[in-house]
Amino acid sequence: MLNIQKQDDKATRTLTLSGRVDTVTAAELEAAIFTDADGIAAVILDMAALEYMSSAGLRVLLAAQKRFAAGGGVTVRRPNETVAEVLDMTGFSDILTVERAGE
Repeated sequence: MLNIQKQDDKATRTLTLSGRVDTVTAAELEAAIFTDADGIAAVILDMAALEYMSSAGLRVLLAAQKRFAAGGGVTVRRPNETVAEVLDMTGFSDILTVERAGE
């Protein structure tokens, strides 16, 4: 299960995620990022309560980074240790802005 809270502030869309992003829920994340995104230049994903992210979720993040790169790209905030490890091992922490808890 994935829960998404969405807030748009001018050109930035902030999504607060909890639960899991996997093959079943990745389409929900994709829709939350891209639906009605005209005028959105950057996306912030607050992952403090996200328990798990699969490769399906990583594909959504990559697509978002490509679309919003010119305006600020994708920022991942407060990923837990498990999600941060996935981002690090796959190299996504090099292409996304990752703000870890306590930084």
